Amino acid sequence: QAQLVESGGGLVQPGGSLRLSCAASGIMFSIYTMGWYRQAPGKRRELVASLTSGGSTNSADSVKGRFTISRDNAKNTVDLQMNSLKPEDTAVYYCNAYNSLLVLNYWGQGTQVTVSS
Repeated sequence: QAQLVESGGGLVQPGGSLRLSCAASGIMFSIYTMGWYRQAPGKRRELVASLTSGGSTNSADSVKGRFTISRDNAKNTVDLQMNSLKPEDTAVYYCNAYNSLLVLNYWGQGTQVTVSS
């Protein structure tokens, strides 16, 4: 049974940093594209950053230069390092595992990130 569990969210002041972590179980982690999405109140869920099994990354223009995604296939984890946080980064952040060949898509339960003074 696939499970993604996020951790590391919280309240931070503008300009601060947070590191989100997602631990995966029940999947062959190394073959999945891992991603972080976020959803702010009243808005659609959007891609923040993704990292393929081959090491290719994709990220939203709004976070380029501030957020970094990384994965550890030995530990089945994917992290999102968030620096220079802004109030507009406030959202629930979701971990995602996707494999296009197997047509499998899994989500975590989400973790709240609030950027406020």
